[in-house]
Amino acid sequence: MGKTVLITGAGRGLGKALAAEFTQRGDRVVAHARSAEALREVPHDKALITDLSQPESLTKAVDKAHIDTLDAIVHNAGVAAISAVADLSVDQWQDHMNVNVIAPAELTRLLLPQLRQSRGHVVFVNSGAGLRTGPQWSAYGASKHALRSMADALRVEEQANGVRVTSVYPSHFDTDMQRKVRHAVGSDYDPQRATTPETIAWYIASFVHAPADGVVNEVRIEPPNPLPIKPRD
Repeated sequence: MGKTVLITGAGRGLGKALAAEFTQRGDRVVAHARSAEALREVPHDKALITDLSQPESLTKAVDKAHIDTLDAIVHNAGVAAISAVADLSVDQWQDHMNVNVIAPAELTRLLLPQLRQSRGHVVFVNSGAGLRTGPQWSAYGASKHALRSMADALRVEEQANGVRVTSVYPSHFDTDMQRKVRHAVGSDYDPQRATTPETIAWYIASFVHAPADGVVNEVRIEPPNPLPIKPRD
C-alpha cells in the first residue's frame, strides 16, 4: 500500500522532482506551495496552500487541507540570501528563520498526531551549509544549523513513538537556487558536475520507503566531481 507524503516547496526544483518520484512509487502526494497555480504541472492528490514566511498561518492552512492520515513529511522548501553580515537586514534574517526553521517546526508539530499514528517519517532537506558555513552564507547557514539541531532533538523525542527523522545534506545539485547562489558570488556553474534533482528525490523516497526496522539519521549526498563555489579568477 502506498504512503501519504507531504512535500513542502513542491512547485519547482527538487520539490517537483520529489512529487514525481513519490507518485511513480504509488504514493499519495500532498503538495505544498504558496499558490495553487504553482502546482498546476505537479503531480499531487491534495494541496496545502500557504506562505511559509508566515508560520502563524499554518494552523488554518493545515485544517483547510484535511490531512487526516500522513506517513511522511519532506521539508524541502527554503530561502537563501547570499550576503555579508554587514549587509543583511533584520527582515532577511527573519525570513530565513521563518521559512527554514520555524515553519518546519510548526508544520511538524501540527501533524505529529498523524505521524505518530502511522509511525511515520520526517525528512529535513538541509544543506552543506548546515554542516559548515563560509563567507556570505551567515543567514542561510545559521538557519540550516538550527534546522539540524531541531531535527536532532525531534529524533530523540519521537523515538518511543516510532517516528523516524532524517536530515539530508545535498552538496551541489542542479536547481535555480544553485544558479542564483553562484551568480551572487561570481562563481562558475556547470550542471554536468551537479547531481540532478531527480537523483536527490530518488534517495529521499528510498529513505522513506526503507524497512521499518532501520532509519538513516543523516546522509550527505554530493556529485562525484563537484564544482567548488568560489569567485572566478
